[in-house]
Amino acid sequence: MISFRSQAKYDKDAVVVLLTAEQSHERFKKELEKGENFPVLDGQQISLFIGLGKADSLSLTDLRVQVRKAFLSGFLKKAKTVEIVPHTKEDAAICAIIEGVLIGSYVWDKYKSRDKDDKSVKNKQITIAVEAKKEFIQTETVCQGVNFCRDLVNDNADTTTSAYLENSIRSLIKGKKNIRLEILNQKELKAKGLFLHLAVNQGSNKEPKLIIVRYSGGSKKEGYTALIGKGLTFDTGGLNLKPSGSIETMKMDMAGASAVCGVLKNVLSLGIKKNLLFVLGVAENAIGPAAYKPGDVVKGYAGKSVEIGNTDAEGRLVLADAFSYVIRNYKPIKMIDLATLTGACVVALGFDYTGLFSNNDPLARQLIKSADQTDDRVWRLPVYKEVKDYIKSPIADLKNISSIKGGGAITAAEFLHQFTEDTPWAHLDIAGSAYAEGQGRMYYGYGATGAGVRLLTNYLLNN
Repeated sequence: MISFRSQAKYDKDAVVVLLTAEQSHERFKKELEKGENFPVLDGQQISLFIGLGKADSLSLTDLRVQVRKAFLSGFLKKAKTVEIVPHTKEDAAICAIIEGVLIGSYVWDKYKSRDKDDKSVKNKQITIAVEAKKEFIQTETVCQGVNFCRDLVNDNADTTTSAYLENSIRSLIKGKKNIRLEILNQKELKAKGLFLHLAVNQGSNKEPKLIIVRYSGGSKKEGYTALIGKGLTFDTGGLNLKPSGSIETMKMDMAGASAVCGVLKNVLSLGIKKNLLFVLGVAENAIGPAAYKPGDVVKGYAGKSVEIGNTDAEGRLVLADAFSYVIRNYKPIKMIDLATLTGACVVALGFDYTGLFSNNDPLARQLIKSADQTDDRVWRLPVYKEVKDYIKSPIADLKNISSIKGGGAITAAEFLHQFTEDTPWAHLDIAGSAYAEGQGRMYYGYGATGAGVRLLTNYLLNN
């Protein structure tokens, strides 16, 4: 979709020229304000000059935002070919421009009527006037993984079912070397004792699945890192039913599993030389006469019993069984999970940061570094031993909700912590960061953002 050449030639249907305030002053004898567009029509060709503001205050996030605005503007609507003339040739800025085009211009329009001659960004030929580098090609590949994740999240809940996710995984790994696939359907989940996972799915007519891809890309001596995604294809809240205003976007409750799919796509495309487990815990939390109930006590794969205090605290139950099964049967050296786990994390951090919890400081520091490098942001929240007291139950080993008000993201993380068996672990609560409502935010439009895909791909490339 994107090609590169060392010099600008101004020979496309449209040319997007990015200018800092200082550069625009030299060209126009005036400074273009940040976000100001200056179109110039020359016959059938349009040149669109984009103001980036002062160079010393220009962030890479700002750059992505301005590139997105340019490519979604009406000025480029009819252009089939577009050349981008960047304001600098610095690698980080070029990578941000690529993300501004590919991530920023993403639109979920599968179900909208289309023009016969669709000239949306995905159908444009884009050239950037800079010499090609490995980092730029890699960034384009990573963006494809991000948008693959977004497609999975954005589609209808009755489309992106457990069977659909299984087929998506099978398509990704078809013909690939060093891959083994294990799938536990309802029969296998029951036979092996993953009753927490099964309980969540009791009210659904869709089959639950635990999907495990073992990718042996590293040396035989190297252990496996497990990436585990929460895959609630729809979450009604169960009998603790979500109210209007909260339930409408719950097709996005499988964003963690979709992010794992996006990272898998990137790992295969980039040929990352690591030993990895890609794990999707897939269920649907529906209501009906068979649905699990508040007050139930359920024993999971680890042998620990859990009192169900609230059926809307379901993702942690699916993940608990996934953790336990993966640890016992695959013995990973590290685990990282992604989950749209708690509204409390949204209260704590808003929508632009993922909550990071970890029992391992080096792992947490590595993830924070990758977050800073990719703008796939995280903020670390605490894991500490006293929190265990808040998830005790008088009738079971644990309770799936806290006995105190407040700190809901922390107590949910601690519930997961109880199933890690001292494996180095990080939990990414993407409840706020995985989805953008309304007009979107930053350089994301409405819908899924692909939170976690850039972060974890960068982490795997660099650690």
